This record gives sequence, structure tokens and C-alpha cells, in this order.
Amino acid sequence: MGIPVIQLTEIKKHYRMEAETVMALKGVSLQIEAGEFAAIMGSSGSGKSTLMHIAGLLDYLSEGRYTLEGKDVSSLTEKQMAEIRNQRIGFVFQSFNLLPRCSAVENVALPMLYRRPPVSGHREKAMACLEMVGMSHRADHLPRQLSGGQQQRVAIARALVNDPALILADEPTGNLDAATGSGILSLLHALNRNNITIVLVTHDAEVARTARRRIILRDGRIESEEIA
Repeated sequence: MGIPVIQLTEIKKHYRMEAETVMALKGVSLQIEAGEFAAIMGSSGSGKSTLMHIAGLLDYLSEGRYTLEGKDVSSLTEKQMAEIRNQRIGFVFQSFNLLPRCSAVENVALPMLYRRPPVSGHREKAMACLEMVGMSHRADHLPRQLSGGQQQRVAIARALVNDPALILADEPTGNLDAATGSGILSLLHALNRNNITIVLVTHDAEVARTARRRIILRDGRIESEEIA
């Protein structure tokens, strides 16, 4: 087995809330291998969103060690975190987070504009990613001209465009009806079959059951794990 994509060791995260210190994560250790499809689930306040933010380098950890593809990323600067986020992590959010005045293909190409060094062929790569998610025929449409499911497919294409080490999907079906959400999950599984590592964060047990590995958080700790 190769180097894990994610290796979290005794991760703790605490926030200062007025005169009180809130412990969001209380010593979480977790390893995600390349090619895995894992679901992190738990009720509100369990720490799952905090864990995703740390894994996605959207927030700092308070204690512990985090290695991404074997590189220690525990204490990077904000600029270093942003560079690695852009190049190695793709994000899919519940609310899609598409820019309303940009077309589908422009939204997908956006992460490439922040690459250092710059890359060429933005539109061609973005179109290829839209093709992967079945949305190349809507490339020039604005988000408001797309259904919720179509917007999420565009968001998934955007997550793929920089060939990331993994995709972090935070409640990716949360704003969709059951049939549309099922289609998005099927798409994520199809991408996973092409060896794309996916970590899905959800409170929905039905969604989590589609993953081969389920990690259940409670009160800032891993309560249990299940392998399908």
C-alpha cells in the first residue's frame, strides 16, 4: 500500500467563544488511502464539518499532525494552504458556490486561473471536465439557467479541473431532491471507479451507506467505523 492521501494523527481543534473554550475535535486519528470512497457522518455538533475544514486546509488545527500525500501540512502559512488547496484538493459544497455571472465553463476554469505557475488551455480542460460530468452541452449557460442537479455537476467538474489528489464533498446532495441526489451520488461513484479519492461529509445515513467506508463522529471523536 502506498502513501496515504490523508493521515491525521491526534487532531484537536478548539475555539475561543467569549470566556469559554469549545473543543470541536478531541484527538481524531484518521487515514484515507488513495482510491477510497469514505463517508464521514455525524449529527450537528459532532465535529464532521470541522474535520472537513481541517482536511481541506480551510482551517488550522490546534494540536496534532496532518500529512497530505506524505507532506506535513500541519503548520503552513495561509498562502501555502491556499496553494495546496488549489492544486491538490477539489471541493463540492451543498450550495454549489458557482459565480452567478460566469458561465458553466468559466466557473469550471476558475481554479486554473490561480495556478502557480500558470497553465494554458483553460477552456479546453474545463470542457473536458464538463464532458466527464455530462454537462458539456450547457457549457455557456449561467448558473441561474441550470437546475440544482446541473449546477452540482458543474461544481464537480470544477473540483476535478486541477487533477486533485482528492475530492471533499460537503453534503453534496443536501439541496437536491431524492432522484437528483441519487444521480449526483452515482456520478461521484463513477469518478471513484476511475481512482479518484472521495471523502463525503453527510448527516444522512442513506447517503453514507453508499460509501464503502463509513466513519461516525460523536462529540469530536471517532465513535466507530464500518466497512461495506
